[in-house]
Amino acid sequence: MTKEDAQRIQSAVDRKGGDKGFKSQAMHAAAKNEEEEDEE
Repeated sequence: MTKEDAQRIQSAVDRKGGDKGFKSQAMHAAAKNEEEEDEE
């Protein structure tokens, strides 16, 4: 998941009023993926 993907998820959650915990999980996954890309 990229940072842009996570931002789209956060935007959708904000519009629909969904699970706020999912927003933080999306950002965490994006950050982890970016770290792994930097290591390569």
